[in-house]
Amino acid sequence: MPNRSHLRVANPPTRPLLIWDGECDFCRLWIERWREITARKVDYATYQEAAHQFPDISVEQFKRAMVLIEPDGETFFAAEAIYRSLRYRSSRRWLAWSYDHLPGFAAISEIAYKVIARHRGLGSTFTRLLWGKNVRPPTYFWARRWFLRTLGLTYLVAFVSLWIQVDGLVGSNGVSPLNQFLPAVYERFGSTAYSLLPTLCWVDSSNGFLHFLCGGGVVLSLLLILGIAPVLSLVVLFIFYLSLTIAGQTFLSFQWDILLLETGFLSIFLAPWRLWPRELMWWLGSATSATASPVSRAGLFLLKVLLFKLMLMSGVVKLTSGDDCWWNLTALDYHYWSQPLPTVFGWWADKSPEWFKHFSVAFCLFVEIIVPFFIWAPRRPRLIAAGLMIFLQLVIAFTGNYCFFNLLTIALCLLLIDDSVAAAWWAAPHERAKNVSTTFRTAKRLQDQLCSYAATAVLIVTLPVNGWFIFTAFKPDADWPRPLVAIYSRLQPFRLINGYGLFRVMTKDRDEIVIEGSADGIDWLPYEFKWKPGDVMRAQGWCAPHQPRLDWQMWFAALGTYRENQWFVRLIVRLLEGSQDVSRLLATNPFPHEPPRYIRAIFYRYRFTTLRERRDTGAWWKREQLQEYLPTVSLDQLRQP
Repeated sequence: MPNRSHLRVANPPTRPLLIWDGECDFCRLWIERWREITARKVDYATYQEAAHQFPDISVEQFKRAMVLIEPDGETFFAAEAIYRSLRYRSSRRWLAWSYDHLPGFAAISEIAYKVIARHRGLGSTFTRLLWGKNVRPPTYFWARRWFLRTLGLTYLVAFVSLWIQVDGLVGSNGVSPLNQFLPAVYERFGSTAYSLLPTLCWVDSSNGFLHFLCGGGVVLSLLLILGIAPVLSLVVLFIFYLSLTIAGQTFLSFQWDILLLETGFLSIFLAPWRLWPRELMWWLGSATSATASPVSRAGLFLLKVLLFKLMLMSGVVKLTSGDDCWWNLTALDYHYWSQPLPTVFGWWADKSPEWFKHFSVAFCLFVEIIVPFFIWAPRRPRLIAAGLMIFLQLVIAFTGNYCFFNLLTIALCLLLIDDSVAAAWWAAPHERAKNVSTTFRTAKRLQDQLCSYAATAVLIVTLPVNGWFIFTAFKPDADWPRPLVAIYSRLQPFRLINGYGLFRVMTKDRDEIVIEGSADGIDWLPYEFKWKPGDVMRAQGWCAPHQPRLDWQMWFAALGTYRENQWFVRLIVRLLEGSQDVSRLLATNPFPHEPPRYIRAIFYRYRFTTLRERRDTGAWWKREQLQEYLPTVSLDQLRQP
């Protein structure tokens, strides 16, 4: 451990005083950060201003290192001076403790200090390269505000999108009626069913209650967008959407549904504890700087962990899935036309040169695997990471319909933009910096502590499971430790913590199911879906962020047999019965007055047309008939036990 100075000055200051070289640009940048951290508990002065007050310390000593003078006269130099000045902030006390008690920490710190002190110009260059001109601790008031608004918009889209489909999907005359599903689950599991499927629909599984949940979600989403009672809105939004996710059965089993639930739950610990937005309180004349809640560092960290997990797992599982197309960069040779619901821009993207497709795959893997680590980096690398991840989401949304997934991921990326950057883009920097500083110092401490304690508790419980989820992306066959299995089994019914990874195995063919009906078993008419491919002359539509859930499930049904998709058989039954709720999920009903007597389903292999085929025929797709997916059936046949 380095030698400690026992110098004690004769005329100490009344408060701790850190003295630094006013001609050092590197020192000036970091002093601004430490001044913010110590929050007026430590004074700062250049040795050019203060050296004459302390003749006990030579000018050469002031030039060589920073000096901290305590009110009792005890004086510290170099790295020790910095650590002891920072201990006046409770979250930084570990530095001084480590210097005093951790073997090797003091020696390494002093060596590092000497290296930097001898190369201050280089240190200043790297500081500006990584942080810019402002190295003060970042604040995230802007990010919190716009993240919550975008999350509210995502919830709004999710509830409205489901609302217009819910009767046909899980209503009493829908494909998978909820009022039949829940009693069947209870009959099998008894009272355990309540904990296995935590949904408010146990109280009421009628169509009216489903509409109440959707409508209530819309209202609460608007309140969250407006910033009214954000914590309460988030709590009820989570409960409502969890209830609908469970009620939706296979139709709400997508990764963006669980991502919305996990994001919504963690956002409770980031949202400000208030009833009215600050803008309204100012307008009413009742707002002060103290009315704004500080941004919970623990809550922000939880959501950054979620973004890190989402992106990293999505990339790693592609390489560990055993699908060579990710390693040889040919995945996009298939993706544009084999994905569930491509857009018309996906058709054009498929016509790009092979080298560009291969480059795009490499770029995707780079953004998903390498870039997430810069979430934890200083400002400029962090902003570059945010920009790359947002750009990737926009490109994905441009070429394929992935519902609200892209919007929700972009919302999480907004949390990487701190106030100093937002101020440079949207407000006068000095005004925003002053506003944020005042808010941070005068916010309600008790609320901050309670929120931080709750978020820290959630972090302690979920971090090991999140870590194991990430580990399983690298080692898919790894066995879960029993303690983590116990934790996850308790949390899993509530979708509080989840693993992610879209398109780990690329689909290299596109088999589409075409459902046809007939009144006489001779002449057959096709049922046309709203968004999934059918008529080869119809261009691919753009429906995102809305999710046509039946269209999506038809893509998954084509990957197996109808026996593996019992909901598909129920769909056929509803069409034979002439259910209007189900018919409204389709683009056309070829039997509007009387349902058909027979229905069959045919397998077709679809592929995008080439530029020449498109020019010659006007078709966007070409297809060839394969075999029957479902043989000809009647209602009487399906009703037989």
